[in-house]
Amino acid sequence: QVQLAESGGGLVQAGGSLRLSCAASGSIFSIRAMGWYRQAPGKQRELVAATTSGGSTNYADSVKGRFTISRDNAKNTVYLQMNSLKPEDTAVYYCNALTQTRGLSVYNYWGPGTQVTVSS
Repeated sequence: QVQLAESGGGLVQAGGSLRLSCAASGSIFSIRAMGWYRQAPGKQRELVAATTSGGSTNYADSVKGRFTISRDNAKNTVYLQMNSLKPEDTAVYYCNALTQTRGLSVYNYWGPGTQVTVSS
C-alpha cells in the first residue's frame, strides 16, 4: 500500500501563487509517474499536470505557462507551483501516483485532496 499526503492548498486572491506538495510513503518499489488532477463543483476530475520518472511532463492547456510540476525522486515527492492563479482554478486538487511493484504490477493511488480557492 502507498499513501499520498498533500499539503499547500488554501485561499488566495486572483493573480497570486500557491505551491502544492504531495509526498508518497509506504511500500514503494518504484513510482512511474506522479501528477495532479483537480475537480471543481459540478465538473469532472481533470488532469492538471503530470511527470514521469524519466522527467517528462504534461500540462493541461488551461495551465500551461502558469503552473509548473516538479518532482524529487529521492523524497518520492511531487510539487505543483501555481502562479497567476485565476478564479477558474478553484477546485479540489488531488495527487496521483502510478506505482510499480517488484513483480511489475502497476497500481494507481490517489490522495485525499486539498482545496484551492481563488477569489476575484
